[in-house]
Amino acid sequence: MLKNWGAAITCAVALCSFAGAASAQPSSPVGLPGTVGADVRLKLERDGKLTVTEVVSVPEGRTAKRVVPLRIAVSDTRDRVFEVGNASVQGKGTATSSADELVIALEPGTSTVTYSVVGAVAKIGDTLELRWQPASGWDTALDSVKVSVITPDAPKSVNCLAGAPGTSKPCTTAELGDGRGVRATEIGLPAGERIDVAVGLQDGAAPANARIEETSGLAAAFALTPVTGVVLGLLAVLLLGGVLLLWYLRGRDARALAGDVGPVNVLLTDGSGRVAFASPDGVLPGQVGTVVDEHVDVVDVTATIVDLAVRNYLWIEEVGGMDWRFVRRNPADQSLSGYERAVYSALLPDGVDSVLLSELRGRRIDLSRVRDALYADVVAKNWFARRPDAERSLWWWAGIGLALLGVALTVLLALVTGPALFGVVVVVAGVALALGARSMPARTKRGSALLEHVRGLRGYLVSVQPGDIPEADREMVFSRSLPYAVVLGETERWLGAFAGGQPGLYWFGEAEQGGDLRRFAHKFPAFLGAVDGVLAQAGHLRSLHS
Repeated sequence: MLKNWGAAITCAVALCSFAGAASAQPSSPVGLPGTVGADVRLKLERDGKLTVTEVVSVPEGRTAKRVVPLRIAVSDTRDRVFEVGNASVQGKGTATSSADELVIALEPGTSTVTYSVVGAVAKIGDTLELRWQPASGWDTALDSVKVSVITPDAPKSVNCLAGAPGTSKPCTTAELGDGRGVRATEIGLPAGERIDVAVGLQDGAAPANARIEETSGLAAAFALTPVTGVVLGLLAVLLLGGVLLLWYLRGRDARALAGDVGPVNVLLTDGSGRVAFASPDGVLPGQVGTVVDEHVDVVDVTATIVDLAVRNYLWIEEVGGMDWRFVRRNPADQSLSGYERAVYSALLPDGVDSVLLSELRGRRIDLSRVRDALYADVVAKNWFARRPDAERSLWWWAGIGLALLGVALTVLLALVTGPALFGVVVVVAGVALALGARSMPARTKRGSALLEHVRGLRGYLVSVQPGDIPEADREMVFSRSLPYAVVLGETERWLGAFAGGQPGLYWFGEAEQGGDLRRFAHKFPAFLGAVDGVLAQAGHLRSLHS
């Protein structure tokens, strides 16, 4: 009998020794042979970033894949969004992350997966909470999952749920450890189910960095996402590129307008000593205004009428003190440019040899031919590559069309809860294009050079004195320069300088008395104002004050 008790005691000791040896073995993520096990360690840093290390054992002949959605619904209209970075695998497998998901694919063996998570810390009411799913989206069942969490300060609480998404089944075990740790375990996690760990943190343990995005309604449609942010950035680059292009095209003009420019040499002396006026690059008064401001204006036509009188195509006669008559002197010939012939025909059509300015007020004058011919002239002279008005119109309509397309796109995307900011981007681009249309016409190199010469011409009009011109040539030089003074806004100064030096003019007179330059200087501004008023009524042209 003692023998039997001795055998029993020996057996018991052996069994206890085996059990003790087994319990002394190091922990492993592997549960039972042929099963997948995971040991997941979470560490929350002071800056709010969560560092995750997953040690996963996959038995021979098996593979394991985990797909982690990074958008988790917190309500019918809102998602909580996580950002995963620095995903890597030590062992046999891969780990990749995108804006929508983290994908881990492992082959047989023990692999260590590491990655970081931003967005795991949230302020919920008065509580600061760390939340992450250390196991979810596996395509195979896990025999066991061990989870440990380290936080900067001692955690206040832990809540661990395991099971299908949406269920509230608690994990097998979950407890606060000593100091800053949390431990949880789940035995037997079926494929596709998840473990969701929420740890209550001390105030100030880490900054809240959770991101919530609307998934429906206008707020979602107009939410600023990484994709819409990139598109907005591209728009900014595009607009900047457009500004740089305009700067390049306008750079010649900016240089022409910069710095001081002295008077240009517009007074030429022939072999006999006679002095004559010659405009730079042969530019006519009406063309000067169009080259300078890129528009055909009323003042351009008024200056052209004065120039036609100066060149003996018209005679201007004052009638009754407040009216003026235009009389045909010579027919329009090939010496006139296309727009000058259009002005001549609009003023004195075929069969009409004279007309009062007061009569023109009641007659509808068509100046569209004048405008078209003047724009065609500045292109033919190679001062512009294309008609400035057509260039402005093209870009304006393109901008309006793009803006309307953007409005339609915005409405459509908002209705389907798409990224409506794309449509807003298109609207902004269209509006910018329409507003920039007025700056799109660009002068050629020759046009920019002429712009500089026109500044010099203005310097001549401001600085020249009657004594600089021989008396015999003074009337002609004064008259030929006057239309340029009109279009450049120097009429008052030009009249004031020369009014006392000549008895009259060869192209302007009064019905009841001989020409008097002093009286002309007094009346001429009223004449210009009256002509501008009649032409402005005709339409088609921009008035001086528009």
